[in-house]
Amino acid sequence: MAIGIKITLNEKLYLRDPQESSLGQKIIRHSILLIDEIGFESFNFKKLAIQMKSTEASVYRYFENKHLLLTYLVSWYWEWVSYLIDINTLNIESSERKLKIIIKTIVFASKDNPSIEYVNESVLHRLIISEGTKAYHTKEVDKDNTEGFFLNYKKLSEKVADVISEINPDFQYPHALASNLFEMANNHIYFAEHLPRLTDVSVEGENYEEVEQMLEYFAFKLLDCDKTE
Repeated sequence: MAIGIKITLNEKLYLRDPQESSLGQKIIRHSILLIDEIGFESFNFKKLAIQMKSTEASVYRYFENKHLLLTYLVSWYWEWVSYLIDINTLNIESSERKLKIIIKTIVFASKDNPSIEYVNESVLHRLIISEGTKAYHTKEVDKDNTEGFFLNYKKLSEKVADVISEINPDFQYPHALASNLFEMANNHIYFAEHLPRLTDVSVEGENYEEVEQMLEYFAFKLLDCDKTE
C-alpha cells in the first residue's frame, strides 16, 4: 500500500516538480526501470519516451538533461533513507542502538514498507548501487555543489555523524565514518555481485546480511564500543 509523503528536493534539479503530476511520476517510475535495465550511459530521453509511450518533449518539460534526472533520483533516494532513519529511530534513546538501526536502514532501505506508488525502491536501490556515484563523480561536481545539488546527502551524513559523536565524543572522524558507511554498503554489494575478489562478503539475491554485519564490525570497532547494547 502506498503512502502519501512528498520528498523535498532542490528545485534547481528540475524544470517542473515531477512529483506533482501523473506524467511526472510516470517519468520517475520509467526512468528508474530503464536506467536499471540498460545503464546510465545508454539511457537517453528518446528511449525513455518510447518506454513510457510519450514524447521527448514531455520529458524535457521536467528535466533539462539526463544528468539532472540521475541526480534527482539519487537525491530522492538519499532523502528517502533519511526519512526511514527518522521513523526507525523514533523514541530510541541508546545511541548504540540507533547506529545499529541506521546501518540496517542503509543496507535494507529498499525493503522498508509501505512504498511510494510511483517508485520501485528495490530497483532504485540497484540503480544507486550501480549508477549513483555518477551523479557526483563528474567534472562538474564543484559547480553542481555550489547549486546545492548534494545537500540531501550531506544532511543525511551529518545525521549519522551526530549519532557517531554521541557514542564516542572523542572520535576524530565522525563525518568520514558516516559517509563511508553509505559508500561501503553500496560498493561491497556491487563488488560481491560483480567483482567478488574485492570484498569478503557475499550476497544472495537481495539478502545483504553479511554487508550489514561488516558495517557493524567496522563502525563499532572504530568507535571502541559494545554493539550489543
